[in-house]
Amino acid sequence: MTAVEKLVRAMARLRGPSGCPWDREQTHESLKPYVLEETYELLEAIDSNDPAKIANELGDLLLQVVFHAQLGAERGEFDLESVAERIISKLVHRHPHVFGTATVEDADEVLKNWELLKAQEPETSDRTSVLDGVPAALPALRRATKIQKRAAHVGFDWEDVTGPLAKIDEETRELRAAGTDAPRAKLAEEIGDLLFAVANASRFYGVDPEEALRQTIEKFCRRFQHIEESARRAGRDVREMSLEEMDALWEEAKAGG
Repeated sequence: MTAVEKLVRAMARLRGPSGCPWDREQTHESLKPYVLEETYELLEAIDSNDPAKIANELGDLLLQVVFHAQLGAERGEFDLESVAERIISKLVHRHPHVFGTATVEDADEVLKNWELLKAQEPETSDRTSVLDGVPAALPALRRATKIQKRAAHVGFDWEDVTGPLAKIDEETRELRAAGTDAPRAKLAEEIGDLLFAVANASRFYGVDPEEALRQTIEKFCRRFQHIEESARRAGRDVREMSLEEMDALWEEAKAGG
């Protein structure tokens, strides 16, 4: 028996009459936060570049897949085997250059073909827009990038990066012009426009804006924590420091990388 088969059996037992009360109460809906949490923990493990952590978090995410498959099996809707069969079918259909006789020149052509082949599949037959199918629950920057790529595939795109860069300048001017006393809805609209333009520029540079922002957040945390640690070493509370003092320590942290 493989480890995956053992995992499926363990989950069936947890959900069984003599299983775990908590596991038996769960539904697809109740498990949604855990799927998201485990996904983010996997991303953090990947950032750590620690194989053991990555393997551990992959296991936690796999458990969520098996859990949902068990719920489907109990209703006679699907099981892990049928889930695997569906993704295998998709892989074969969307990679005719590997499993068939088609040829491609590069990765960009693979992505273009992927979208065309995806549109032929039964589960996408009810879509009326090229933008359909991009999950609304995605992080906003990631969704913006996907929406922009979909539009670009049908030719609605800038010729080069100068377009979105000019758009960033335009949206920045509009945000400044709105002023801090503008209605919150107006400010939110202008900030949203600016972020959308930044995501568009990121796409031209081949940079994932979601990942770029995550890295910047981590950089900010490291530098701010340097300020806090410096204050502690000096026997002070960071809340009692002046902005000038904190700025000096920030530059010190910045110089250190």
